[in-house]
Amino acid sequence: MDPCSTQVANGSQPPLVAAAGSRRRKKCRSMREIMRVAKRVDLAAENDSGGGGGGGDYYSKVRCEECGSGGREDEMLLCNKCDRGHHMLCLRPIVTRIPFGSWICPACSTDNNNNKSLIESFTEKEIFDFFRIQSGDEFAEKCDDAPKDTKKRRRRTRTLELRKKRRRLLTHIPSQDPARRLAQMRSLAMAMTSQNLEYSNELTYNPSMAPRSANRSSFENGGMQILCKEDVETLKNCRALYRRGEFPPLVVAFDSLEGYTIQADGPIKDMTLIAEYAGDVDYIRNREEDDCDSMMTLLSSADPSKSLVACADRLGNISRFISGINNHTTNGRKKLNIKCVRYNVEGECVVLLVANRDIAKGERLYYDYNSCEYEYPTHYFV
Repeated sequence: MDPCSTQVANGSQPPLVAAAGSRRRKKCRSMREIMRVAKRVDLAAENDSGGGGGGGDYYSKVRCEECGSGGREDEMLLCNKCDRGHHMLCLRPIVTRIPFGSWICPACSTDNNNNKSLIESFTEKEIFDFFRIQSGDEFAEKCDDAPKDTKKRRRRTRTLELRKKRRRLLTHIPSQDPARRLAQMRSLAMAMTSQNLEYSNELTYNPSMAPRSANRSSFENGGMQILCKEDVETLKNCRALYRRGEFPPLVVAFDSLEGYTIQADGPIKDMTLIAEYAGDVDYIRNREEDDCDSMMTLLSSADPSKSLVACADRLGNISRFISGINNHTTNGRKKLNIKCVRYNVEGECVVLLVANRDIAKGERLYYDYNSCEYEYPTHYFV
C-alpha cells in the first residue's frame, strides 16, 4: 500500500501540514529582504509638499494671528476649533495664564458678536428671576422709596473744632428711572450669562472647599481693621437694596481691548460703597494651579494653610467685571477710582469696593488688583 494512503487512513496528514508550513514560510520575509526592496521616503519633504496639512511639522510653523510672529512658543495658544495660534499677550483682552483644558479664540467665539441680540433677549421677568428680586410692579414702586441725596445742611452755630473727622461709607443711590435701572441689570445679566456665571451677592461656602468656620478675621496676619458700627449699618442697607433690585447706577459694556468693563451710569460720590466681592470661599492652597482670573485675597494668615481666597469663577456679582489698573505706568495709576479694602465684619473677613473719589457719569471703574499683595501681573494691562 502506498505510504501516503496509509497515513490518510490512520488520520494523520503530514504532507498537508508540510505544504501549509511551506506556504507560511513563503509569506514571511526577513527584515533584510524587506529593507533591500523598500523605497526611501523623505517625511520632511512630504510635509512641505503637503502644505503642512496635519503633519507634526505644522505646529513648528504656527504664527500668531495678531502679530504674525512665530516666536515665544511658550506663550502661543492654539484654538481648539480653527487650530490657529495667538500669543497670550497679543489677545485683547490679554490672557495672563495658560488656560486649562480647551481654549477657543475670539474669532471662533460667538459671545462678542451677539452681545446686542443677547441683551435684547432678556425679558423683564427673566431679569427678575436671574437676580431673584421682586416683581416688576413692586420694583417700580420701590423707585420712589430709593434713597435720595436730599440731606439738608444744618447751619453751624458753634466754633469749628480742629480735629479730623473720620470718613464714613455712603449707601449707593440707585437710578430713579425704572427703565434705566432695568437696562443696567440687563447688561449685568448678559455679561454673567456669557461667562457662565450665576448671580450671588455674598460669599458662598461649599462643602468641598472651605467651611464658614475657616473665615475668621482673627487668623489674619497682623490683624484686620474692624468696620465701625455706622459702616456696618451702611453695608446692611446696601445688601438690602441689592436684594430689592436697587443696584448702583452702573452698566456693563464690552470693550475690544479690555473685555467686559463697568461704567458709571450716573454720578457716584466719594466713599460710596459700590459692591461687596462675592464668590466661592476656598483655601488658597487649592487654587495655586487654578487659571481663574477672578480670585480675591480674603484672608492672609501667618499659617499658609489657613489663607483664603474668594473665587468668582462660578458665582459672583458686578465686582467680577471691574477692571484693574496697570501698576507700572503713571496713566494706569491715574485711572484708579475704586479702592479695595478688607474688613473685619462681626468676626468674618469681607472685601469691599469703595469709591475713592467722585466718579462722573460715563467714567469707567478701576481698582488696584495688587492693593494688598504684589503678585498679579499687571504689566500688560491697557
